[in-house]
Amino acid sequence: MRDNRHVTLSIQIHDGAPPYEQVRAQISEQARSGALPVGYRLPTVRALAESLGLAANTVAKAYRALETDGVIETRGRNGTFVAAAGSAAEREAATAAQAYAERVRRLGLDEDAALAAVRDALRAAYAR
Repeated sequence: MRDNRHVTLSIQIHDGAPPYEQVRAQISEQARSGALPVGYRLPTVRALAESLGLAANTVAKAYRALETDGVIETRGRNGTFVAAAGSAAEREAATAAQAYAERVRRLGLDEDAALAAVRDALRAAYAR
């Protein structure tokens, strides 16, 4: 059975986020939501760069970040695929959350203030 799903990306030139970050964020979101299932083969760097009108180095930078985040995996000449459900990303997020919790405790912030700071930061990050 052929999978007719494909990567659908939109680069906004006037967006404040750099193009590689837009590619990274959109692929990450599509993998997280299941729009791009585990094992889905992504286009080559050159093919995706050409389809988006970007430099190959821009897409390569996004792919490297996604691989570091555990969202995708490169299997040599076989291609680049959506990785198994973000366990590496979840571990990294848990580590960052633990470090943040320790830091705000040392700063003397209460839980409400710490959570408000996180909500503000997330709103700002996802508004880009």
